[in-house]
Amino acid sequence: MSKEKTPRAQAENEAKAVCCMLRVSPQKLNLLAQLIRGKRVERALAELEFSQKRIAVEVRKTLQSAISNAENNHDLDVDDLVVAEAHVGKGIVMKRFSPRARGRAGRISKPFSNLTIVVREVAVDASAQPARKAA
Repeated sequence: MSKEKTPRAQAENEAKAVCCMLRVSPQKLNLLAQLIRGKRVERALAELEFSQKRIAVEVRKTLQSAISNAENNHDLDVDDLVVAEAHVGKGIVMKRFSPRARGRAGRISKPFSNLTIVVREVAVDASAQPARKAA
């Protein structure tokens, strides 16, 4: 008399990782999400490694978590993974107040955001790869 198992939200060739409560505004985090969206995972990891942004460390951890989920939970090949989706959601906003002149208060908002990364296994054909130029 138990209820049926809920179907899996992703396809069979996908895995996802979510990082909640990142202490950065969604607008700034979306810059890094755009940087890795649609790229192969090794290229995306390399770009996050050398990014100057502070939050790139957390984005890299989330991407590595998605890769690990794909490898260990869904038996996907790591070499064929591509960042299919990387989207940013708005989290809570802490409101703080700073004293201003003449008895007023200035409002300071400290936003949080959520990051979702979905990696997808894409089969690569040998004929579809571009030819490399000899240097």
